[in-house]
Amino acid sequence: MAGPRPGFLAEVKDAVTPRAFLLVLGVLLLQLAFTASYVGALHDPTPHQLSIAVVGPAQAVLQGTSALHDVPDEAVRPSTAEDRASAIQLIKDQKVYAAWLIDPTGSKDTLLVATARGPAAATAAERIVGSLESAQQRTLGTEDVVPLAPGDAEGLSSFYLVVGWCVGGYLVASILGISAGSRPADTDRALLRLGTLLLYSAAAGLGGALITGPVLDALPGPILPLWGLGTLVVFAVGAFTMAMQCLFGVVGIGIAVLIFVVLGNPSAGGVYPPPLLPPFWRAIGSWIPNGAGTDAARSIAYLGGTALTPPFLVLAAWAVAGVAITLLTADRATGTRTETAL
Repeated sequence: MAGPRPGFLAEVKDAVTPRAFLLVLGVLLLQLAFTASYVGALHDPTPHQLSIAVVGPAQAVLQGTSALHDVPDEAVRPSTAEDRASAIQLIKDQKVYAAWLIDPTGSKDTLLVATARGPAAATAAERIVGSLESAQQRTLGTEDVVPLAPGDAEGLSSFYLVVGWCVGGYLVASILGISAGSRPADTDRALLRLGTLLLYSAAAGLGGALITGPVLDALPGPILPLWGLGTLVVFAVGAFTMAMQCLFGVVGIGIAVLIFVVLGNPSAGGVYPPPLLPPFWRAIGSWIPNGAGTDAARSIAYLGGTALTPPFLVLAAWAVAGVAITLLTADRATGTRTETAL
């Protein structure tokens, strides 16, 4: 004869272990952090230190830079350029977001922008300079010197390309860890996992470059550099995720999601470029693979590969850190088993 069934609370305690409860709690915290991070970063884009160069006669340049300095809340970081050609080069070299060309012979000036660096930044610069022009009873025309490709209407293709690469990186590392154990059994197994990740990264990098390039015609620019960038992005994210699993087990996947999804995506400069993000997200964006990859992809696609060194160094640092931690933890595991055997 069967004994009395345990009560409801006893069944719950039996079904939900303390470890499971903590993991569920961790997921809840990640979800809330996701909401806070995305809404916090993107709900109120406000310019801060938006770089605008002023071109024109000395007196007009002095007045223009002074007016930009006086824009409230340090919204603008004004500078100067010698002429139109120099201003365009500054934009293409990613030194400024826009250039204000003042015409001393008429009442209409020109604002040079680059929507390829983010339409939101171009719109913000036009709004700021336009208000200053209206106060002086002058008019402003806008010229896009680095326009977006027809298939990249909102300028988000490079961002979503990098997001896809990042997703692939942490997912494949997570799958390798779940299927074969969070920590490799020894250094040889760690090298095998890293080699598998490298092959996957190369395939994912090429696939992303082909899809956004010749398949969908969303991004211009050469395929080979984008392939190299994609390979590095996927490998950097995957190797670091692998390292977090080696250190923290399944919790390492949550850490990777926190870094690359919760923090990395809204700070990457995809929807709004850095000068329009709040201070926290503006500060961290370029140091996370999402932001570094987006900057590099835009540069390759639209800006002739200018200013590529910083983002590639950031990506390389994440990759090296991931490989080093993975190999060191695998080597420690091997040493521990050897000592136990002895």
